[in-house]
Amino acid sequence: MASFNKVILMGNMTADPELRQTTSGISICSFSIAVNRRSSKAEPNQQSVDFINIVAWRQQAEFVSRYFKKGNPILVCGQLQTRTWTDQQGQKRYATDVVADEISFTGPAAGGGSTPEDRGASQGYTPQAYGAPTFNSAENSNFEEIPTDESLPF
Repeated sequence: MASFNKVILMGNMTADPELRQTTSGISICSFSIAVNRRSSKAEPNQQSVDFINIVAWRQQAEFVSRYFKKGNPILVCGQLQTRTWTDQQGQKRYATDVVADEISFTGPAAGGGSTPEDRGASQGYTPQAYGAPTFNSAENSNFEEIPTDESLPF
C-alpha cells in the first residue's frame, strides 16, 4: 500500500531559532511555530493555537537561523516524524516533529531592498519576478487592435 507524508504549515515563530551542529559539522536548527486552528461550529468564537516543533537541516537550518526571529511569519513544508526514547526514570517518551523540506517567507514585502538582507527578515521577501505586470501600449508591440466587435469570429 502506498503512503503519503506531507505537512504544510503557516504560522509565527514562537522564539528565536536555535542553530547547532552535529559532531560531523552538519547544521541543524530547532524552532517552533504557533498555528491557529479553525474553530469548531459548536464554539465559533473560541480561538485555538497549536505549537508545532520544527527541525531543519543543512542549508534550510542556516536559512532559518539567519532570516527569522521570534514573531516572524513563516511557511514550512515537510514531513511528520515521531521519535521515541526512554527517559532516566524508565518511562517511554514520544515526540512528534515536522522535518522541514522547504521554508519560505510569508506576508507582503515591505521596504525597498531586493534581497532578504536589505528588507530584514521580519518584512518578508517576494522575488522580483512576481511583481505587478507591466503593459506596453506602444505601436511596435506584438498585439494588434481589433476595431469593432463585428470582426470577432464568435
